Amino acid sequence: MSASEPLVVVENVQKHYGDFQALTDVNLTVDRGEVVVVIGPSGSGKSTLCRSINRLETITSGSIRIDGKELPAEGRGLAKLRAEVGMVFQSFNLFAHLTILENVTLGPIKVLGKSKADAQKEAMELLTRVGVEKQASKLPAQLSGGQQQRVAIARALAMRPKVMLFDEPTSALDPEMINEVLDVMVGLAKEGMTMVVVTHEMGFARKAADRVVFMADGRIVESETPDEFFTNPKSDRAKDFLSKLITN
Repeated sequence: MSASEPLVVVENVQKHYGDFQALTDVNLTVDRGEVVVVIGPSGSGKSTLCRSINRLETITSGSIRIDGKELPAEGRGLAKLRAEVGMVFQSFNLFAHLTILENVTLGPIKVLGKSKADAQKEAMELLTRVGVEKQASKLPAQLSGGQQQRVAIARALAMRPKVMLFDEPTSALDPEMINEVLDVMVGLAKEGMTMVVVTHEMGFARKAADRVVFMADGRIVESETPDEFFTNPKSDRAKDFLSKLITN
């Protein structure tokens, strides 16, 4: 395994739902420490691609490798690999009956085999890092949406992932809560976390992305630096998409 190989390699990926083709010939690499932001109109395949990277969606053909290893179809190998790929969803997916601290320590204790004391110490450090350490003993329902999403980020980080996937992490939040989540994500990007982020937040794309990937109709249409993409889009689809954003 050479350190120079990208951390995530998506090759010739196709995904069908019956007759509908959700992903067509998708090729994408993500280097270590790189932040790739995936944008595009609704139904363009962004979330399907993001969810395919940790096998929440099975692909029809092609291959996806994480750190040089092909994704196993199922079983313990898949569970182990998933532990290396943190995922933050639109809906926070916290366990409602567990406290915030228990939500964050569950994976490290059950999957990584950490002692409760070690897991709790690390969890508190992570909750402090995302600014919700005072909520540790509360249940998810007692927190705001923005706080719950920050807990979800801490929970994913507790597994010490090699890469973090974010599938529209702010789309279920009230406008005033969006920035508190994006600020945590910008912080992670600055610390060198490898990230693939599906989002509608163009400000985040401009500020934190190393690369913007624009998708339409299940294909990657453009892959550029944020500066290049936002100031000089090449394709008509991207120009059309950006013009609608600016007028809204």
